[in-house]
Amino acid sequence: MRRLFSKFPASRIPLIACLLAAPRLQGEAVDPPDTEPFVRRVLELEGGSQVSGVILKQTPDAYWVDLGHDVLRLPATRVVGSMELDEAGERQTDDLVPRDNRLFKVREDTQTLPVESWVRRLGEGVVEVRSRAGQGSGFILNERGHVLTNHHVIAGDRELTVTVFSGTDGDLERIQYRNIRILAMDPANDLALLAIEDEIRRPLTWLPLGVAGEMQTGETVFAIGSPLGLDRTVSRGIVSLTDRLINGILFLQTTAQINPGNSGGPLLNLRGEVIGVNTLKYMRTGIEGVGFAVPSESIKIFLAKRSAYAFDPRNPNTGYHYLNPPRKSEWQTPEEPRTDTP
Repeated sequence: MRRLFSKFPASRIPLIACLLAAPRLQGEAVDPPDTEPFVRRVLELEGGSQVSGVILKQTPDAYWVDLGHDVLRLPATRVVGSMELDEAGERQTDDLVPRDNRLFKVREDTQTLPVESWVRRLGEGVVEVRSRAGQGSGFILNERGHVLTNHHVIAGDRELTVTVFSGTDGDLERIQYRNIRILAMDPANDLALLAIEDEIRRPLTWLPLGVAGEMQTGETVFAIGSPLGLDRTVSRGIVSLTDRLINGILFLQTTAQINPGNSGGPLLNLRGEVIGVNTLKYMRTGIEGVGFAVPSESIKIFLAKRSAYAFDPRNPNTGYHYLNPPRKSEWQTPEEPRTDTP
């Protein structure tokens, strides 16, 4: 994301919009960093506002920024980019680089483990997403509570809940978050970005993104989701084709079983990386194991260009759910009515 900054000292960057975007601290103590010195940065907020100041403290939930005359507490979910300034207040790079504020993460190691090992490690990062009209799946992108799912899971609705399944089968806790904000939607690629704005009750497990283009036909993959409302369900299969073109959109074809409720859930490889979002299946009597996922490359573009897909609450259709009209197409999302052909 590229932004043009003034070459004036950072203290002269306008802060009017920023003051409206975050509450002031009133008498709250802020502990200094343990080792690193204070750093002056420019933080970019959703909507294009910017805050320039010294970062006094940073946690997974918030930033404390010293403006020189006041201290702001910025929710981490509102920060979409960060750039360090030098002593003269000039930017050190040409681009506003998200770095630790990037919404998705990647895995540094490339170890290969069995499916059951990754399910134990990453299972808590797969969530259930519910709207007033139905239910689907999703997965957590980072510890700040950003969630990726399918557009058709939430389309036309704003009253959403996200359920995290924490713990083991012997001691399972269903943590439900109701304050969910829609950040961006891409109907063409069937993607949606959500943010949990409730207080995070337990540390979140996030799933890293991999590279779908590196997958080979025949490689093992597995899906985690809530088909038919059966949460924490795992299905295993292989990559059938890495670049299946359907209605002008590229998908990853797999034999891993996906059913109503799986939509929006992750398709993972044996390195524990998300290489796709389960979206479609071929529905016809006697045919199984023909599913499709949005590849991770499309997900990364969506997240990087999320401002172009930003959710607009002023849209007159927002908040209303319209039933899909009947159709005879065999290319359907798992949530749509089954149209078997005799």
